[in-house]
Amino acid sequence: MVVTVTPNPSLDRTVEIPALTRGAVLRATAHRVDPGGKGVNVSRVLARFGHPTLAVMPGGTGELAELLRAAGIQPVSTPARGVTRVNTALVEPDGTTTKVNEPGVELAATEVDVLVDTVAVHAAPAAWVVSAGSVPRGAPDDLHARIVSAARRGGPGTRVAVDTSGPALAAAVAACPDLVKPNVAELAELVGHPLPRLADVLAATDEIRAGGVGTVLVSMGAAGALVATAEGTWHCAAEPVTAVRSTVGAGDSTLAGYLLARTSGASPADALVHAVACGAAAVGLPGTAVPGPADVDITSVKPASAPPESLDLTGEAS
Repeated sequence: MVVTVTPNPSLDRTVEIPALTRGAVLRATAHRVDPGGKGVNVSRVLARFGHPTLAVMPGGTGELAELLRAAGIQPVSTPARGVTRVNTALVEPDGTTTKVNEPGVELAATEVDVLVDTVAVHAAPAAWVVSAGSVPRGAPDDLHARIVSAARRGGPGTRVAVDTSGPALAAAVAACPDLVKPNVAELAELVGHPLPRLADVLAATDEIRAGGVGTVLVSMGAAGALVATAEGTWHCAAEPVTAVRSTVGAGDSTLAGYLLARTSGASPADALVHAVACGAAAVGLPGTAVPGPADVDITSVKPASAPPESLDLTGEAS
């Protein structure tokens, strides 16, 4: 079982358009609605692969809960004020995505406490607890850090992964989760300086691991991904995706792919290959659709190897 926690869940509406023109009437060529939020997306990938998963979130009733159940995911809702936000993505044919994200629910201090305590209740049978996404209004910057502590309190053998950004990521890193998954921009903000080369990313992951984080998984867009662990550090990339449909959720698919492989006993290097394959598959799917086994092509990913430290990252999306 993998338990995901999404403090700021959403309904993700994707509208495909020929081109984005300000002030014009745009006619959609396609549209879809998916359950959203970073932790929810991780659960959706896991469910596509038949892996048991439970999704904890504030609010998340109604249509969102129905969509999750239809996807084979058990939703666990905690109290929240307001309604689930709707995030709208306008996607052009070349994959360029313009997002409008609503602010989402607002949590009172008591509602934050209930969310954290609910994580502790469900952590015991879990192999992993994944806490991911933005911090909702009213919640403290250390919410993910509190979730890390709650997961360990509820399940002493449970490992914890965090995927967030900004002050929330800094606070979570101080709580020493087993894994963090920043992209290059988030990692640069965390360490306080740009990371133009892969060598700089390696130095940043060393700094974070020295502080007590077990594994750092860094997504780097077209440059692939890097994983730094106590067992070693590896890098790999996929063949370029020629038909990019949407980049939304690719990082979540990368994290889910890594956890799927690790829970199946794969080495960090082999898990990284699976992670990159899942991320590459995601960008070829519409909206926030997530990949399943039939979408993932491991052969499109170069085997994991020692990181090419001179690799220039300044032009890569992350």
